[in-house]
Amino acid sequence: MPDRGGSTVGVVVLTQGSRPAELAAGIASVLAQEAVSVDVVVVGNGWDPVDLPMGVRGLAIPENVGIPAGRNRGAAAVAGEYVFFLDDDARVPDPHFLADAIALLEQHPDIGLVQPRLEGPGDEEPPARWIPRMRKGDRHHSSNVFSCLEAAVILPRSVFDRAGGWGDEFFYAHEGIELAWRVWDQGKRAWYAGELLAVHPIVHPTRHAEYYRMNARNRVWLARRNLPVLLIPVYVGSWTAVTLLRWWRHPSALAPWFGGWLEGWRSSPGQRRPMSWRTVARMARAGRPPVV
Repeated sequence: MPDRGGSTVGVVVLTQGSRPAELAAGIASVLAQEAVSVDVVVVGNGWDPVDLPMGVRGLAIPENVGIPAGRNRGAAAVAGEYVFFLDDDARVPDPHFLADAIALLEQHPDIGLVQPRLEGPGDEEPPARWIPRMRKGDRHHSSNVFSCLEAAVILPRSVFDRAGGWGDEFFYAHEGIELAWRVWDQGKRAWYAGELLAVHPIVHPTRHAEYYRMNARNRVWLARRNLPVLLIPVYVGSWTAVTLLRWWRHPSALAPWFGGWLEGWRSSPGQRRPMSWRTVARMARAGRPPVV
């Protein structure tokens, strides 16, 4: 780990090796960080990372184990008081990004997770879903949030470990909601920092062929893994209603969605760790009970 003073940060960049230029830019933006010491690993999900910059290690996984499991493998391979996850097509242009994020966490010890504002590389307006709150408002405005966009996320290592890491079972989609919920369940808050910036290309989740199935299956799993029993049908029911209102004119999307919905009930979601009713009450007071 290059010693540049300041806090130590384990940095995990997950990739399948399909975006070499973007990957190089993201790694360079991490290596340019000032006033922190970084330990960087590039996790090849079904790919062997090669030709990496000096001081950056590669971790090859022979097959694609999914996004959350790949990130977890990387987290286990890095050292640091904090852990930072960065997509292979994202970058942090400000060399003080990590130092500023850590200062925020240290000044507000009740914050356990920070997601920065995401912007596209050009002038195109970023999608509203990049602001992980119900009332979107000004994307520069900071606030509590109850999910996170996983493209760029930083947590204290202790908080990440107590949360149990990312949910391996999800493979893709909604693991950021679970991680945020488990941060809240530690008596801390997940925070959207509008003053911090990460750059990410504007892409649509539906570009993934399995998006609709995974979206539905993982919604059900999310509830079954994390909510008190009484709230499971309330949460799943509310999201089923929302989906029908959004997509009723698109039966080609609803068919795989309901296939995933059934799969979510019929298959094992993995280990169950229900949040406390105290956490439910805290989240409700903060603006979003875990039923919507």
